[in-house]
Amino acid sequence: MRHETLAGREELLAIALAAAREAAAFLHAGWRSRPHAEHKGRVDLVTEFDRDSERMLRERLHRETPYGVVGEEQGGDQVPVDGSATWFVDPLDGTTNFVHGHPFYCVSIGLLAGDVPVVGAVVAPALATEWSGVLGGVARRNGAACQVSDVQRFSDALLATGFPYDRATSDDNNFDAFVAIKRKAQAVRRCGSAAMDLCLVADGTYDGYWEKKLAPWDCIAGAAIVAAAGGRISDYAGGPPDLLSGQLLATNVAIHDALVNELARVPSSRLPPSPRFRR
Repeated sequence: MRHETLAGREELLAIALAAAREAAAFLHAGWRSRPHAEHKGRVDLVTEFDRDSERMLRERLHRETPYGVVGEEQGGDQVPVDGSATWFVDPLDGTTNFVHGHPFYCVSIGLLAGDVPVVGAVVAPALATEWSGVLGGVARRNGAACQVSDVQRFSDALLATGFPYDRATSDDNNFDAFVAIKRKAQAVRRCGSAAMDLCLVADGTYDGYWEKKLAPWDCIAGAAIVAAAGGRISDYAGGPPDLLSGQLLATNVAIHDALVNELARVPSSRLPPSPRFRR
């Protein structure tokens, strides 16, 4: 299969980047137009831009690759249990930002083979920035090779996180962890796009990131890019990540154990994962 060799993964990345750029250009044409938004939940929004972008991505990936596609808005092909590859696409990561005219939104396309993220492409049109990476290759930001930071001390780390859509009703809402870690790290940012947060770890802007209750289309592309940039991804306990579980840590390696330890001190962070997606 094409994803099993570096050359094949690079070919798939070129397809994913072209698809992401096309969808991102479409989104950017509607940015700051105050599009009508529907509520999927109390604070979870969707627009026609999300849906139309996903249709574009599906058509192109189905036409140009042999793999199934799972997307945020339309669901999609069954995830194979035999380890073969599946595309996970977020046609507009950061919909709330997009609706309000905030520039932190992107198109995210990731290829998962078994449990391993092998290709990632993320395009953020309002920032004129894109990130990419493949298993066994290099990570790139706007075409130039990038890598994770060399920050060694947790107290010097700039971190990122996010909060779940059910944060008003669930005790497992990341608030306690945010407050505890913000006391220990240099700073914590919350910009509203998991895909972009991961990419900013990959290019050395952030030193680490943590979040729960993610969907796989939120994080598979970014996880592939972090790994290609020399970073480390894991679950909250520091073990191998399950990107379908909704729980993810990503760091520059040097501060990873410190972040795991800080999260372990927060009782709500020890609650089991609450996946938003199931096979």
